[in-house]
Amino acid sequence: MIKITTTQQDEPVFHLRAGDASYVLCSFHGFLLHLYAGDAISDDDVTYLLVKVGHDSVVPRPADTPEGWFSCDVAPFEYPAFGTGDFRPSAVMVKAQTKSEVQSAAAPNTALRYDSYDLIPGKPVLDKCPAVHANEEECDTLVLHCSDSASGMEYDLYYSVMHDLPAICRRTVIRNKTKADAHILRAYSASVDFTTVDPDAQLLHLWGTWGRERHAERTPLCHGSVSVSSRRGASSHHHNPFAALVTSETTEEHGMAFGISLVYSGNFDITCDTDAFGLVRLMAGISPDGFDWKLGVGEEFVTPEAVLVMSGEGLGKMSRTYHKLYRKNLCRGEWADRERPILVNNWEATYFAFDDEKLLAIAKDASDCGIEMLVMDDGWFGKRNDDTSSLGDWFVNEEKLRGGLSPLVKKINDLGLKFGIWFEPEMISPASRLYEEHPEWCLMTTGRDLSISRSQYVLDMTREDVRDYLFDTISGVLSSANIEYVKWDFNRNLTEAGSLLLDGDRGGEIYHRYVLGLYDLLDRLTTAFPHILLEGRSSGGGRYDPAMLYYSPQYWTSDDTDAMERLDIQFGTSMVYPASSMSCHVSASPNHQTGRVTSFTTRGNVAMAGAFGYELDLTKLTDEERELIRRQVKDYHRFYSVINRGDLYRLIMPNDSYNGKQGKCASWMYVSENKSEALFTFVVIRTSVHPVYFVKLRGLDPTAEYIEESSGNVYHGDTLMNAGVNLTKNYRDGDSVVLHFIKR
Repeated sequence: MIKITTTQQDEPVFHLRAGDASYVLCSFHGFLLHLYAGDAISDDDVTYLLVKVGHDSVVPRPADTPEGWFSCDVAPFEYPAFGTGDFRPSAVMVKAQTKSEVQSAAAPNTALRYDSYDLIPGKPVLDKCPAVHANEEECDTLVLHCSDSASGMEYDLYYSVMHDLPAICRRTVIRNKTKADAHILRAYSASVDFTTVDPDAQLLHLWGTWGRERHAERTPLCHGSVSVSSRRGASSHHHNPFAALVTSETTEEHGMAFGISLVYSGNFDITCDTDAFGLVRLMAGISPDGFDWKLGVGEEFVTPEAVLVMSGEGLGKMSRTYHKLYRKNLCRGEWADRERPILVNNWEATYFAFDDEKLLAIAKDASDCGIEMLVMDDGWFGKRNDDTSSLGDWFVNEEKLRGGLSPLVKKINDLGLKFGIWFEPEMISPASRLYEEHPEWCLMTTGRDLSISRSQYVLDMTREDVRDYLFDTISGVLSSANIEYVKWDFNRNLTEAGSLLLDGDRGGEIYHRYVLGLYDLLDRLTTAFPHILLEGRSSGGGRYDPAMLYYSPQYWTSDDTDAMERLDIQFGTSMVYPASSMSCHVSASPNHQTGRVTSFTTRGNVAMAGAFGYELDLTKLTDEERELIRRQVKDYHRFYSVINRGDLYRLIMPNDSYNGKQGKCASWMYVSENKSEALFTFVVIRTSVHPVYFVKLRGLDPTAEYIEESSGNVYHGDTLMNAGVNLTKNYRDGDSVVLHFIKR
């Protein structure tokens, strides 16, 4: 709901009611000011929340504001601009000529004043970029039209307000209505100024590196800026494009959590700045480092979308809001909410050393165990026997696959299995036919040597001819056999980011144009092959962001397949991303990354927290392990709906000590939306002598009775949530327990 009233000065106040949350802003002498964001409030005009601290003697005051207390340097701007009195970090900086007849050198001084608004039922489609989609029953959109009177630049601020969820989708459109080219130097997607933040506020973010992605961390705010970002050409392993403003007392169940998630796969920045008065500014958008977008006369620039989620009931509610929104309104296509096949991937089974006979042997065992798909990984194309050659040569290596793909796929289909295949389309090997023919297709900066990683360079995705080549060659492979799944890899970041086809004054556009080119290719392929399930990978989880989920509804969570390591990774990932998007596999033991030995049962229980599969050599398993696979496959089908469509409750975080001294463990549960079913998982990471474990459940119907399936015991929902379950037992490291509760 969007309610518009006026102040006593006859200026508009916009009260955006998203689910059980409120977001309020207003116009003040044409300045757009932020007033409130949080749990729903009844009052519309809350302009009394404006901070009236008077002027610092060194801070200028706008000439056209009669109120002596008004200062741009403390005003809670809705979309703060650079160079006209607000000296805090700005959301927008544009270098444009003024309308003056006597033209001075264009300076990046930018000012926004409110002009008018529009209300739009539903949510307009975001051109060229992935975004949340919603119809008129789900959402309304407010568009605030602003302009810079000195230059003629126009700015449209979009607010798409969800009806049933405390979520608002923000983006900005910048339009050049001047008489000369302009340069956008900063263009964040959203900015929120908080005037009522607790003094102990923290920024929760997801940090990591390859194999250790998305570990949740809280960083206390300080006077100055706290930020997370990527300058790698991808959203990256190191920081996810998400952060949440919380307090030290915010828990899974209680306290404030204001999340901001950027639907973008390239360089980004999320900054939280605290000024001298304790006022906090949270911004998210494209990283300004190296960014310079030339905007021609009459052209417009659209920022990526930022999704704001407001929770007064802790991190759990924030996460469940993102899960529902992204699962239902971001993922799209045939596989958005379709049950995913249980697959086995041959990578850790064979690495590059495979042929059709080895794949068929794995497929036969997979079929016997009830697994539904075989995915052929890296090494099937060109002369690829290691990672030093052939990227870009997307034709079958018939020394490995005799007769090509079609006979192999048919044999695997005849066993009752679907077939999937691996690609790394954005890369090119110096030792490849493609590089011999088109060395100019690499990203490159004239006069600089190319950096190399994994014996590969990066293709220039800003070029239409490169994208056409990739579309044609990949389409040829996908059309040659009954392929129903693609694993999309991306194994290095961008360096020497330049293009031979871009003019010299457009060098600052390359990173963003690369991402737009990637989206274009993904859109073409998913449109041409809607039946194919696309799984993103990006060197494990290095581009696990909402934008990629728009095209690939599941993502390889991490190259670290160790069950104990995966606990931290999967818990952190679940802060934003739904279980259906997390590709989780049972791998070999000892684990290939850590050497750790973990029971087959626990490896399965941990992997069952997302899109389930296997990453091991089935031909080397014991009869007992094969029987365990059959049981896991059966269980995953039984529990699929509650895991992938239910509500997640994180009970014990894996990086916390249980009761301070009882060792380390992790616990979580999924509850169906109607509360008729719950699946509880408990994992002992490191045990102690004589541990005592009681875990309180959440999300159940307190008035209902629940039967625990394995024991037959009956409990009331309020008992399970207030007293908990007794799990006391002498555990070994890596033991786990799964309990299935059914409403009676």
